[in-house]
Amino acid sequence: MFKIQRIHRYFLLTLFFLFVVFSYLLYLKYEDRYLRVYFLDVGQGDAIYIRAPGGHDMLVDGGPGPIVIRRLSEVMPFYDRSIDVVLETHPDADHIGGIPSVMKRFHVGLFMEPGVESGNVIDDEIRRLRNENGIDSILARKHMNVNLGGGAFFDILYPDKDVSYLETNTASIVGQVRYGSTTVMLNGDSPQVVERTLVRQYGDTIQSDVLKAGHHGSHTSSGEGYVRAVSPNYVVISAGLDNRYGHPHREVVDLFNTLGIPMFKTYELGTIEFISDGKNIVPKK
Repeated sequence: MFKIQRIHRYFLLTLFFLFVVFSYLLYLKYEDRYLRVYFLDVGQGDAIYIRAPGGHDMLVDGGPGPIVIRRLSEVMPFYDRSIDVVLETHPDADHIGGIPSVMKRFHVGLFMEPGVESGNVIDDEIRRLRNENGIDSILARKHMNVNLGGGAFFDILYPDKDVSYLETNTASIVGQVRYGSTTVMLNGDSPQVVERTLVRQYGDTIQSDVLKAGHHGSHTSSGEGYVRAVSPNYVVISAGLDNRYGHPHREVVDLFNTLGIPMFKTYELGTIEFISDGKNIVPKK
């Protein structure tokens, strides 16, 4: 009798295990249809995690410090210990402070940067870790695109030249995430002079469904002409609560309100997720 009960128990455990595996495989198949863009809640800084259909991924900036590891653990599969592409929009500390922690924790396939130096030592640590870990590195330039698989791409819109002599914000990489007919515009800390360049060069082709407000909602970015050209359905502001810079600035918030563009702020909502099926992109409730 005892042997029969034990066999019965093993049989039930095996069925349960198979059910879990089957359910997980169905979940992965379902998830493969979607692009997910996470604006991570890292305080006063930027970190955007992009997961393409099929599972390839990209991290745009790393926030001000190791908190990015905690935020990544909240959105990445528990088994995933690699990030295909890490892109540094520019080397200010609130954008690259967490990248060394990322390079220590994850296998990074490719590192992209604008090619401008900063006055902080984080740059040096990133360079050391790149060399130690054998991470390939390239300078991002206009017309490049990163194929994330499953029909998702990250297109480089700027810089269009050598930026080594520029101030770091002006050297910021600007890129557009593209999946089907849906798009997300990521500006780094690009000032309005760069925004005007983008409008001149691209016209209304820079229209995007989602816009990350440049420079955390500072009045140095998000010029009205640029915002009208992008014409987003949603704006994301990545900033820290009660930060010392006063971000987002009142005139920027007023502009988005005047244009009727809903704002999603990390300091109010935490990490913000957008999901795209290639036809529509919406914030996850």
